[in-house]
Amino acid sequence: MSTQKRENEKTEKKATLKALPLRILADVELIKHELKLGNIIILKITPLARKSIEDVKNAVDDLAAFTKSIGGDIASLGEERVVIVPDFIKIWRPETVASKKAPTAA
Repeated sequence: MSTQKRENEKTEKKATLKALPLRILADVELIKHELKLGNIIILKITPLARKSIEDVKNAVDDLAAFTKSIGGDIASLGEERVVIVPDFIKIWRPETVASKKAPTAA
């Protein structure tokens, strides 16, 4: 396959934005499947958090590792939601003071 054809396929990918609840740990497999399909997930974690904070931590850790393995990105949207995106989408994060380079003296 030519490089140009691969570039065109990347730009032609379409994603669906899905808002899903995390009710049980088994939901993690469904979320992974959706990411493999190229979908964007906004995950509401409060349903599982009401039952077990430890299960939420395990689920998010598992999803973070999976997302990294496929080249995707994951970020928190406050305390109740997480956004997970496939490899062809990046999440913008504001630059923090610590990440800015200090000016040098001339």
